[in-house]
Amino acid sequence: MNKNIAVIRGDGIGPEIVEQALVVLNKIAEIYGHIFSYTDVDMGGCAIDKYGDPLPQDMLEKCIKSDSVLLGAVGGDKWNNVSPEMRPEKGLLRLRAGMQVYSNNRPTKIWPQLADSSPLKKAILDKGIDFIIVRELIGGIYFGEHKTEVIDGENTATDILRYTESEIERIGRIGFETALKRNKKLCSVEKSNVLNSSRLWRSVMHRIADEYPEVELTDMLVDNCAMQIVRNPSQFDVIVTENMFGDILSDEASMITGSIGMIPSSSLGATTCGLYEPIHGSAPDIAGTDIANPIGTILSAAMMLRYSFDMTTEAQSIENAVFEVLDKGYRTADTMPSDKNESEKFIRIGCKECGKLIMNHLR
Repeated sequence: MNKNIAVIRGDGIGPEIVEQALVVLNKIAEIYGHIFSYTDVDMGGCAIDKYGDPLPQDMLEKCIKSDSVLLGAVGGDKWNNVSPEMRPEKGLLRLRAGMQVYSNNRPTKIWPQLADSSPLKKAILDKGIDFIIVRELIGGIYFGEHKTEVIDGENTATDILRYTESEIERIGRIGFETALKRNKKLCSVEKSNVLNSSRLWRSVMHRIADEYPEVELTDMLVDNCAMQIVRNPSQFDVIVTENMFGDILSDEASMITGSIGMIPSSSLGATTCGLYEPIHGSAPDIAGTDIANPIGTILSAAMMLRYSFDMTTEAQSIENAVFEVLDKGYRTADTMPSDKNESEKFIRIGCKECGKLIMNHLR
């Protein structure tokens, strides 16, 4: 099978972690007889430096025309003082909107080898952690009107949170469909005790619930959900929520697994052309030091194979290889125990070696 993948290396550690994902993908292509071709795309701070634009239109077109997009990370302190509409993150928002990928899916799963790295107590971990957050991605406050103006002599900032019924229904159905493929439990998260947008959200979710009688739908306020994720994460199967709430909750959820460097994500819309990326940032402070964890990016590539290319066996091969590498005691810096005596039980590896080891464990 021939597939064209748009590759956005981005900023900070982005180029390093993406390179290791490509090492793994190339080996998969060799083993299973595929051809993966790569189209380089500049986005983020590197694009600002080159073109004065975080995502030039021709770069966006390359992504739209590809079979799927693999992204490292964008942003960094270097571009903190550029105008708001030109920040690296604006390129990412424009990419999501341009590709019409409205559903971001972030799995939260504890790897048994990394249980000791989780901040949660063993009694909580023993109940199991395996849920997915389905986040609406191209609506809400991030895409609403933003303005700062002087009112009554002082600066006043306004950010508009807006959702239409169709936008909520679209992401709601993704939540229900995802739950159908898992344990048939869906938790809809909003703030309906305060926000009109959340009251509409709850109303729409309950309306379409009638079409999914097999799925148990529950409602939860976002502040309670944030608490429950650390108190009893085993209660969750699928969480569906709006853009800003999902952004915050998914980052919180990633930390209970032991390392944000392990978590992949997929962003999908009406087509199979998706956007795949680890959920961590660009970490410019460690860029070029070969200590970044590439596993989140490598697992994102596995999600791409599964969800965009229908290559389930190949995706499982990557996930099995990651499991084997962890099982043999190999650890990147972020997954090493802080206790010196405990850390002596493991083998510390860098970014390049991690990618090579996973590649060598592919079957």
